[in-house]
Parts: sequence; C-alpha cells; structure tokens
Amino acid sequence: MKKINVYALIAAIIGLLDSAYLTWIKLSHNETLCAPGLGDCFTVNTSRYAEVFGIPIAIFGMATYLLIILILLFENRVAFIEENSTLALFGISLVGVLYSIYLSYLEEFVLHAWCPYCILSAIVITVVFVVSIIRIKRDGI
Repeated sequence: MKKINVYALIAAIIGLLDSAYLTWIKLSHNETLCAPGLGDCFTVNTSRYAEVFGIPIAIFGMATYLLIILILLFENRVAFIEENSTLALFGISLVGVLYSIYLSYLEEFVLHAWCPYCILSAIVITVVFVVSIIRIKRDGI
C-alpha cells in the first residue's frame, strides 16, 4: 500500500470509530457519553438534523468510512475496484466534505452548538478528500 493511502486508511479508521461512537450516543440517548466541557455534542446529536429518514446520520458516516476502508484495502486485489478506486474515493470523500460543510453550517447558525466528534469527522473526511485529490493528480485523471 502506498504511503499516501496509509494516511487515508488511518483517517478512515478514525472516522469509523468516531461515527460508531456518535451512533452509540444517538441510540442510547445518554448525555454522559458526550465529553463534558467540550462543546455541546448532546444538543447536536439529538437535534432533528441528526437523522435522515429516521436513520441517524452517524450510521451513514459509519457506512461511508467502511466503504472507504474497503476500497483502500481491496483496490489492488479486485479488478473492478482497482479500475475505479481513485474516482470512487474522490466522489465519496467529496460528498462527505460537502455534507460536513452543511452540518457545520447547521451547528454554527441554526443549533448554535458544536459537537467535537462531528468536528473530528469533518477533519477526517477532509483528509481523505485531500488524499483523493493527490491520487487524481498522481494518476493523471
């Protein structure tokens, strides 16, 4: 695995763990799981914006990071993934970054509350996005 992909893989694993924790907080409705004194995770995670069609957005985050991990781990082993991995990684991370911008907007201007775990996820998906751009430049796409 190329060094640049290792950065994306580490970031995606952190994102998966972060999203799993946010899912646990959402499903348990346990405010004590939110880090006291570090923003207002509980307000953000219990807002109406924390679900899409009744599904916690943290579950979508888990699926996104798991998909990124699978692409990175199997891109050299499965022909279909290898042919499309660079563009798939770019597309997935672009959607993730754009959605993170939207969620950050909601946190600042609608909820007036910040979740440190959501900020971590936004940083992580941005790292994956930057790696995807480097890969596009490297591969000449």
